[in-house]
Amino acid sequence: MENNSETPSFVTPQGRRIAYHLTDGTGPAVVFLGGFKSDMGGTKAVYLEKWARDSGRAFLRFDYSGHGESGEVFTDGCIGDWFEDACAAIGLLAGKVVLVGSSMGGWISLLVARAMPERIAGMVTIAAAPDFTEDSMWAGFSDAQKQELMAGQVALPSDYGEPYIITRRLIEEGRERLVLRDPLPLPFPVRSLQGTADVDVKMSVALRLLEHAESPDMRLTLVDGADHRFSDDNCLDLIVSAVEDVLGRVG
Repeated sequence: MENNSETPSFVTPQGRRIAYHLTDGTGPAVVFLGGFKSDMGGTKAVYLEKWARDSGRAFLRFDYSGHGESGEVFTDGCIGDWFEDACAAIGLLAGKVVLVGSSMGGWISLLVARAMPERIAGMVTIAAAPDFTEDSMWAGFSDAQKQELMAGQVALPSDYGEPYIITRRLIEEGRERLVLRDPLPLPFPVRSLQGTADVDVKMSVALRLLEHAESPDMRLTLVDGADHRFSDDNCLDLIVSAVEDVLGRVG
């Protein structure tokens, strides 16, 4: 293992350095997968880590490449890279895991479940954004933005700080990672959480995922007035309740 400012890290098979925090405890371990341009120091990840420590549960949070404390440049990355990062991070753990995917992390979680279903005990998604590069970004671009993107990149305004730089590679590689076009078996308990006031991921996305996925035990909870951050006290408690519900069903 390598260290960066006292944060542990490892190098993926693809050569990217990934920073992480691992809490020892009982399994199945809970793994938090963050959103697009977010990091493992976010409210939800840290809150879940405290819950895990208090309850003696193994817990892993990490930064995708180009995010937070990990290596690489954000604009060099794409969905496939971050999926590979997640698979490598899960490789730090033994046994089955419960994935908690927030926004883009929901999409990454679905990709992980498709690639290694034998490792997944259950899943919780929070404002999951499957296929967003195609259905939200590309589909929402003007002709001028599409032309700009095809020349290399386009800048999109963000409510969370600096504009998002969207690259041609992000869009084109994302088309190879879509999960809502083909059968999506999720053979384990799934709990999905979605705010009705989320302007980044509409309720229709959560309903589409619920309808499309094939799971023996999948439930969607809509929270009136909750936004995309899903980080107030009530929402954080709901996330923990969903994780505990899944854990209670898988042992």
